[in-house]
Order: sequence, then structure tokens, then C-alpha cells
Amino acid sequence: MHLRPPPAVSARRLARLWFLLAALLPGAGVLARDTLPAPVREALQQAQLGPEQLGLVILPLAGRGPTLAHRATEPMQPGSTMKLVTSIVALDRLGPNLRGYTQLLSAAPVAGDVLQGDLVLKGGADPELGVPQLLGLLAELRWAGIREIAGNLVLDRSLFRPARIDQGLPPFDQAPEFPYNVIPDALMLAGNLHALELKSDTEKVQVRLLPPLSGVRVLNRLLLDDRPCSEWDELPHWRTPVTVQHDDALGIELAGSFPRNCARTPRLQLLDRTVLAEQLVRQLWSDLGGVWKGRAVEGGTPVGARQLARRDARPWGEVLRHMNKVSDNAETRLLFLQLGVAGMAANPGLTTRELAAAEVRRWLAEARIDAPGLVLDNGSGLSRSERIAPMTLARMLRTALTGKNAADLLMSLPTAGVDGTMRLRLRNTPAQGWARVKTGTLSNVVGLAGLVPDPEGRPWVMVALVNADGAPRRARPVLDAVVNWIASQGPTGRAPRQPPAEAGGP
Repeated sequence: MHLRPPPAVSARRLARLWFLLAALLPGAGVLARDTLPAPVREALQQAQLGPEQLGLVILPLAGRGPTLAHRATEPMQPGSTMKLVTSIVALDRLGPNLRGYTQLLSAAPVAGDVLQGDLVLKGGADPELGVPQLLGLLAELRWAGIREIAGNLVLDRSLFRPARIDQGLPPFDQAPEFPYNVIPDALMLAGNLHALELKSDTEKVQVRLLPPLSGVRVLNRLLLDDRPCSEWDELPHWRTPVTVQHDDALGIELAGSFPRNCARTPRLQLLDRTVLAEQLVRQLWSDLGGVWKGRAVEGGTPVGARQLARRDARPWGEVLRHMNKVSDNAETRLLFLQLGVAGMAANPGLTTRELAAAEVRRWLAEARIDAPGLVLDNGSGLSRSERIAPMTLARMLRTALTGKNAADLLMSLPTAGVDGTMRLRLRNTPAQGWARVKTGTLSNVVGLAGLVPDPEGRPWVMVALVNADGAPRRARPVLDAVVNWIASQGPTGRAPRQPPAEAGGP
């Protein structure tokens, strides 16, 4: 049957029609059900949660089969399952071979071993620009015969608009120094983080920066407490580190408490990112035998600047494996912004983030996937405002996992009981080693979304979201019950096939 809408039907109305047809046409293999499986109902009761707090969709990946849809079109907070939206659209629009990059450039002449002007450090959304990579770039300058930089270090973050997206934004929570709260820009030097080594015995806490920076001092005001060392990772009892002027150097002041007989080396946001870049370049350039007395300043690359050194990151198809396995917010936000770069020249009045959100909506419209109540913020799920309906996410997954980039997406998903954020969940269950699902967690959100095979090996797309107070503590068993129900029984309720008898030997 060929359906042709009348000319008066709007694009939005047409998208909604396709959404409804996908849920009703026999050819789509759909039997809409709102009845939750018994193990899921029991898990909800044990968690003291109501069915209205769960959104659940189970779709066959391909071909005919029943569909379970419970509160499927209700917009819900997704937590980090929203990373799948960014991953799916980026793989299709940008391709798995897109690479971030970093450049050293200058328009200044070289006289002898002196660069007689500014050196530009230009960011190209490189998600892997760490201290070793920066050292390699600077070493290329030394190998080229440059010993002294006479001008300033110009930090070019202009790939995105605005260049410093972090400025003026309120902190997401009470721990802005921790990596999950990093707001990226095009020059993600060391992830805008610095390692801090903390070691304690029964009498004192010792603290140092790794690597050490000659222009930065640690002002250690930490006291010892008797909490278990393991608790510090979840709830450090200290005040957010602050930067102060200390004699002729910067001081990072640490106050609060730290457990006795404990050792931790967290990577934290301790310095303003311009200050961090200046301190790292000054230290590394000095270690290479170079001389630089200038400052780091924000700016652009001058016309006519020539490239002195460059590095390219791994393709995003590979970076995606780390991003989704460990649920890296900064990497996801960086990739989300990449979706808006192509439209910046033609839309000077819009931010890169706004253009990225528009690209996601364009992708959904072209895929004929309805998105009731969709709210896009930064594409990572670390947001109070982002919303998506479970059916929207499920249909995005089914489209992507039957498309040309299915392998790249599937390999990035955590494997139940094996790795990533699922390494400790669903162990010794039928789902272990088989279910590949992205997790999502906020203080009032837990979610799982991905692909789960049933006992006969048939793959099912699953999206399960719970929005409720204390969801991480209460509702994870509910989501695990959904995965186990698919892996042990499946929506068809058929018994697994018996394995074929082994053939006899010669």
C-alpha cells in the first residue's frame, strides 16, 4: 500500500502520522501492550514505585514481533541515555572518521632560534589533548630549531560560538571541580583538569600536583577524619578548591577533611583554563630547554599564520567507545557541539549549541521519528531540562542499529556484567556478556537503553527510564528486571531452542 498525504498536511503532522503508523501497521510487526511483565511489576512494588514512574519500550530490531510500550510517548528525563541521541546523529551526520585536531601556528618570523612574535595554540575539538600530547607538539618546535618564544601564547577556541561556553553558566551541582562537570570548549587541554595526589597516614595529609607546576603552590588546609577511604570517592568532605595569590605564585587552597590511611589521585578542575594552559606550556617548554616570558591570552589566529605543528586525535568512531562505555559528559558535549559547526557561517546569530540542537531535530524529521516533548540542552544528559520520550529514543536506536554505522554504535555500549558502567550489574544472569545497554543516572533518574537478545538470539531494542526521587538507590533493580526478562524469556514468551547435537568425530 502506498500512502500519499494530501498537500495541506504539515511536516509536523506528517511526522506524527508516521509515528502512529509505525505503532499500528501489521507490517511493522507491532502489537502495542501496556501490560508490564510480572518480574517488572514485582520489582516496582519492592522499590515502592508506581507504574507511572516508569517509561518502557521494547521493539524488535528487525522483522515482525510484539512491541511492549508503557508510557512510551511521555517525555522523561533520560540521564546519560541521552548520549545515545548525540552518538546516533553524530555518526550519521559527521561519520565515524571525523577527527579532532590541535595546531601550533604563528605569523611571526623566526630569526636564529627565536620566534619573534606570538605562538597560537588552536583547538579543533581534540578530545585527547593531554599533557603528553602537548609535550609532543612543543617538542616539534624545539626539533625545528626554535628555542625562544618572544611573544604571547594565543589560545584560539573559535571553532565554537561562543568560544568560552563555560563562562557565566551556574554550576550543575555542589562539586564543580570534578570531571563530570567539565564544560568543554574547542581547546580541551588536559580536559581542563589537573591531577592532585592526596596521601594520608594517621597523622597528616600530603598533597602535590601531578605534574608539578613551578608557578602554582598547593595550600594544604586539609584535616584528617575517620571515614572509610572508599567514601571519599562518592562524597568528599571538603570545600571546592579555590585559587588565591600566594607570594609570587598562584595558590590552590584545599580545606575540609580527608580519610586517614588513604590515597587518591583525582583529576580536578583546579585552575581557570587559560591559567592552566599558560602554566602547562611554561613548564613543558622550560623542561624542553626553551625560553618564554610572555603570557597566555585568548584570541584568534592571525591571517597568514603558518602551521608549525599539528596533531590529530583518533576518529570519533573510536573515541565513542570510551565516551559511552564510561559515560564521559565532556566528550559527549564536545561531540554534540561538532554537530553545529557546519551551520555557523550561515547562521551568525545562533550559538553552536543551538545549531547542534537544530541538526538533531532535522535528523529526526528526515528519519520520520516523532519526538513529543523533546528538550535538548547539551546532548549529554547532565541537565535538569533535557527530556525525551522512550519511544523516540527506541526508534532512534532501531534506525541506527539497522544502519551503516551500527557496528560503531553497538561497540560503544557497555556490556552487562563485563565493562564500562555495566561491569558490576547483571552478573551471573542470562544477560551477562550479551546485553549492550547505555546507563543513565541523575539524583532523580535512572535509565537503560540499548540492545538485548532473547534466549533464541533475537535482538530487541529496549529503553527503560524511571523518574522518581532517589531513583539511583531504588530503581536500578527495576531496570535490571526488564533486561533479565528479555534475556531469559523475551517478549514472545517462547522457550529457547535446544542447541544442536555435537557431530561425532572422525
